Amino acid sequence: MPRRREATGFTLIELLVVLAILAMLLTLAVPRYFHSVDAAKEAVLRENLRVTREAIAHFRGDLGRYPDSLDDLVTHKYLSMLPADPITNSNASWELIAPGDAAKGNVADLRSGALGSGRDGIAFREW
Repeated sequence: MPRRREATGFTLIELLVVLAILAMLLTLAVPRYFHSVDAAKEAVLRENLRVTREAIAHFRGDLGRYPDSLDDLVTHKYLSMLPADPITNSNASWELIAPGDAAKGNVADLRSGALGSGRDGIAFREW
């Protein structure tokens, strides 16, 4: 009488149970991941604004005028490179605010050009 071979592998039920467990774990992990990504982008935006505003203030203190563009901060070595807005993923989306006296330069401050608001409900353009 021939011996019966034992079947190897997983049954359909076992695979479905594993997939159901993975799906439940992902429903818990994915929202937390995206929340963390958004929080990190907001933190980077705040830091980029702080550093760039500080560089504008140093530029004005040293040269007695505001920069004509953000590229002046890089040219005069106040910044090693122009930071990108992490929300828009671009360094060209900054909104520049001119000083009251146009003869003293063109960039007194900057804001994010991103639409929407942060987790605190404040629009990115108001930071």
